[in-house]
Amino acid sequence: MSKSYSIVVTTFSRKKTGARLVEALLAAKLAACIQTFPIRSFYSWKGRISSGRENLMLIKAKSRDFGAIKAVIVRNHDYEVPEIVSVRIARGLVAYLDWIAKVTR
Repeated sequence: MSKSYSIVVTTFSRKKTGARLVEALLAAKLAACIQTFPIRSFYSWKGRISSGRENLMLIKAKSRDFGAIKAVIVRNHDYEVPEIVSVRIARGLVAYLDWIAKVTR
């Protein structure tokens, strides 16, 4: 069976939360690479339309590790309902995908 890879997406607003997530995911070898970007989010929450500044986190990982990644995010996040979405990588540079396989568990 060929390996499958994903980008797991989450957001956070507090730097401490982001740092905890990065440290926990990399230390557990659940992620090969994590990128964060400042963003502005617009959303509906508890009957109101809201907006705020957040950071988008892209986590490059093996698809089979999604459950463990989700557990780390839930355990270390301060949002009541954090965004946790997995997007499968359909194609990619073989050398890059091989690198993900080598540096993760």
